[in-house]
Amino acid sequence: MSEDRIRDIVIVGGGTAGWMTAAALSKVLTNGYTIRLVESEEIGIVGVGEATIPMIKLYNQALDLDENDFVRRTKGSFKLGIEFVNWGRNGDSYIHGFGKIGQDLGLISFYQYWLKMHHAGKAANLEEYSINTEAARHNKFMRAITDRPNSPLADIAYAYHFDAGLYGRFLREYAEARGVLRIEGKISHAEQRAGDGHIESVVLENGERVAGQLFVDCSGFRGLLIEQTLKTGYEDWTHWLPCDRAVAVPCASTGQITPYTRSTARTAGWQWRIPLQHRTGNGHVYSSKFISDDEATATLLANLDGEPLAEPRPLRFVTGKRNKFWSKNVVAIGLASGFMEPLESTSIHLIQSSIARLTAFFPHAGFEQADIDEYNAHSHFEFDRIRDFLIAHYHATERDDTPFWNYCRTMDIPESLQRRLDLFRSNGRIFREANEMFAEVSWMQVLHGQRVPTRGYHPLVDLYSEEKIEEFLGSIRGVIGNCVQAMPSHEDFIARNCAISA
Repeated sequence: MSEDRIRDIVIVGGGTAGWMTAAALSKVLTNGYTIRLVESEEIGIVGVGEATIPMIKLYNQALDLDENDFVRRTKGSFKLGIEFVNWGRNGDSYIHGFGKIGQDLGLISFYQYWLKMHHAGKAANLEEYSINTEAARHNKFMRAITDRPNSPLADIAYAYHFDAGLYGRFLREYAEARGVLRIEGKISHAEQRAGDGHIESVVLENGERVAGQLFVDCSGFRGLLIEQTLKTGYEDWTHWLPCDRAVAVPCASTGQITPYTRSTARTAGWQWRIPLQHRTGNGHVYSSKFISDDEATATLLANLDGEPLAEPRPLRFVTGKRNKFWSKNVVAIGLASGFMEPLESTSIHLIQSSIARLTAFFPHAGFEQADIDEYNAHSHFEFDRIRDFLIAHYHATERDDTPFWNYCRTMDIPESLQRRLDLFRSNGRIFREANEMFAEVSWMQVLHGQRVPTRGYHPLVDLYSEEKIEEFLGSIRGVIGNCVQAMPSHEDFIARNCAISA
């Protein structure tokens, strides 16, 4: 074994971030590595990140997890997208669905053909050209049929809803079975190495020292190592994303288990609804400048599907990111790296992408600064682009009925987002930059759903007659409608494949 090789890794904190990191590293680092995770049963976890986006399938596949077993063990359900209610205007509803919309024609995207006919009043609702959004509206679900490449049934993209606490336990079992050592205890402080300030060890309240070469900070908002010890600093985005509090409560399930998350805009924020097999997760994300904690809690409790199953749990946060995600020999993952509210279910994805990035830039014991700088650059890019996408939901609205929405509608926004909105307003154009999280189809659904107008469309669409385009759109809509009709209901699919025991 090379003397320059890192052998001892310490993960500070459990929860979803800690155990996702531990499970992934235990899968990758199979020879000569020691991985220890320090957590305390006395310290609660945030644990409200119960909705995901499709990339989590790649994480689960990398761990060789059986999907039916995973969904059953986490009491989960499937997710085809997110319904947004009352965002553009009160009474509006649109679904940001995963996967494709329509079929491109030549070099021009489907959306541009639809946009021309929409301007002419000759197109159906955009959702009717996507199997994901149509299936969601009809509470249908099935996995993609990969041996039908020309069928919309091959294009079904999905993620999951699950109990985050159960997911953490599931991954803990996985990691411990592969040699990860869990250490119970509260950390009192960290010891730094003389000279360069690297973390040498963390010291528990009982005096035990846990030494390591690489430390992964999964300590949540506290940022025990990355902030409290290394003091990397934090970039506050509250002026763009003004919600700074949330209250969460589970309730009894009633009605169908819908294959989508619901986000309903309220007077000073929004409410999530996440359907699991055994309960429904709910929360109200809000701005304390525009509504009191008591009012926010009352709003949440008044808009539940069923009886609450616990006392409402308050959370406080500051939306933003660390100035450095990796400093010295500490990599921050999860809430320790920054926080963006769960409007588009990106929290667990950011954990996953950070783990993938750490694996790609896994260091030697010398910790090359060039590697650290590149890791940080990629992390900043990812956070900034997701930030812009979230801001667009708030800013691109016609709502002026409350002080909160007036603020959001009229606030200054980042130049990068303004440029994107200007481009879309001209001719409905959207261009994905590098490997940013949300692709063109996501931006298009949200901006259209939020009623952002377009003055025109791509001029090359006019190479086809309206009659040809109308026939093209009608064919796609008809095929998707037939496919959705043939799909089983979401509940039937779960019952046949991954239902929890009664």
